[in-house]
Amino acid sequence: MTILTVNAGSSSLKFALYPVNGTIADSATLAGTVEGLESDAPLALSWRSGDQRGQARIDKVADDPFQDALKALQSLLQQALPGRDLQAVAHRVVHGGEAYRDAVRVDEDILSRLGELSPLAPLHQPHNIEGIRAFGRAFPEVPHIACFDTAFHAGIPDVEHLFALPRALGKQGIRRYGFHGLSYQYLMQKLNQLSGRAQGRLVMAHLGNGASLCGALQGQSLATTMGFSALDGLMMGTRSGSLDAGVLLHLMAQGWDHARLQDLLYRKSGLLGVSGISADMRRLRASEVADADLAIRMFTHRVTREAGAMAACLGGLDVLAFTGGIGEHDAVLRAEVCDRLKFLGVILDHEKNRLHTGAQAVSLHEAASTVEVWMIPTDEGRVAAQAAAALLQAQA
Repeated sequence: MTILTVNAGSSSLKFALYPVNGTIADSATLAGTVEGLESDAPLALSWRSGDQRGQARIDKVADDPFQDALKALQSLLQQALPGRDLQAVAHRVVHGGEAYRDAVRVDEDILSRLGELSPLAPLHQPHNIEGIRAFGRAFPEVPHIACFDTAFHAGIPDVEHLFALPRALGKQGIRRYGFHGLSYQYLMQKLNQLSGRAQGRLVMAHLGNGASLCGALQGQSLATTMGFSALDGLMMGTRSGSLDAGVLLHLMAQGWDHARLQDLLYRKSGLLGVSGISADMRRLRASEVADADLAIRMFTHRVTREAGAMAACLGGLDVLAFTGGIGEHDAVLRAEVCDRLKFLGVILDHEKNRLHTGAQAVSLHEAASTVEVWMIPTDEGRVAAQAAAALLQAQA
């Protein structure tokens, strides 16, 4: 038996096949990405299966780019699935709101409810839903299961999830939800395998185009930087992160409407907005433009500041873990954050940190460090496959 996992975004589609033999396999038998969904250029398909790698360019011919992506994937999936039954398709969905705190088999009613949450995650939710519909048409005979990024944070305490607003608004669902939950759940699983301190005081940093921190104790999320929407907390690739609400009131008084504010906060801020160049940290590192350096320094400062706040909420720090595109590959960022957290007992092995970028989980702390430091490549697909398998078993 096999579960196909799908992470449909605005510009890319990630997919993976996980064998099911009582439990989900540690790694996918096939995994890949289709990039270029939003551009006019041909789609770029890349995949890996064991030691094999492949790439292909696909011209767009359909009105729906997901259909072109699916057509490109069909032969690849057919080759990978002979002799295997496709048990389900598990979809990453960013926002589950108050209603969905566990994986759920989707139908039209659920898709409609999830669509109502799109204003809270406009860069993700509409594309997650579009991906479910497209794959539903391609694989109508199997269950499609939504797995939510918000679920991992569902139990955070009231002092963390409530805003300082009238309680009536909180009862309407205006609260902190938190995101990147599938990634944090995977990090928890790996740390439980790798570290004797995994049940202690953890700060996990998912740093990429979307970025957040999570403070966890005994495997449970206690605090997180993202909030009601995917805008709060850290500065990100194109998102502002935490912002004085008075700025928005000021812009509204100048005549800015909802659409213009949403575009500013989600698409034109963050690393891109400050640098004026790019949302890509690699490009900013290579640039000699002063504002590129400023954007990097601001991003590093925000990560350090929020990591300190997480440690305060936890009453100290036992483990610091990095993941995500920046967290896994940017050794300079990891070094600067760790050096600024020395007051908490973090002592980084700088040579080891410099040599390890993204290939596999690795510890990066010196023996004298009272805090363990880890770099762990995330695998949100495996967690989604686990959730789907658990739901199917419970409903059997």
